[in-house]
Amino acid sequence: MNTSRLATTFACALLLISCATKGKLQTPRLTIVAANMVSADVFSQQFLVRVHVQNPNARPLPIKKINYKLWLEGDSFAEGESTAAFVVPANGESEFDMGVNTNFMSSIGRLLAHLAGTSRREIQYNFEGSVVVDIGFSPKIKFAERGMVDLSKR
Repeated sequence: MNTSRLATTFACALLLISCATKGKLQTPRLTIVAANMVSADVFSQQFLVRVHVQNPNARPLPIKKINYKLWLEGDSFAEGESTAAFVVPANGESEFDMGVNTNFMSSIGRLLAHLAGTSRREIQYNFEGSVVVDIGFSPKIKFAERGMVDLSKR
C-alpha cells in the first residue's frame, strides 16, 4: 500500500513538473512609446506614459499588473505598479496608458537641463520590473528594456 501511494505521488510530481516546464512563458517586450506631463505643481507631477507590449508566446498573455522602475536620461524618474488588467494576444501586440506620479522635482530639473539649449525631443529611457500574469502557478516575469522615446509624441 505504501509503495502504491509513493508511486502515485511520484507520478503526480512528474506531471506537475512536465506541465510547468512545457508552459514556461517567454518574456514580453515592453517599450515606452510616449511620455507626456498631465499636470504639475511644486510637490508632484503626473505623467501619462504609453507602453507598447509584444507577446512572443503562442498563447494569450493575461496581464494582471506590472511592477516597474523608470529612468529617463539615467536619472531615476518613477517607480510603481500598474494594476489595469489587459490581455495581449498570442504572438501579438497591445498598448496601454500608465499613469505615473513622481515627486522627484530634482529629476525633472536634471531632465530639463539635459534638453536645454537643444531642439532634441528624444530622450533615453530604462524600463525594468516584472509582469504578473493571470495564469495559475506562473511566476512573475522579469523584464528590462532600454530605448529612446520622443517627448513630442502623443
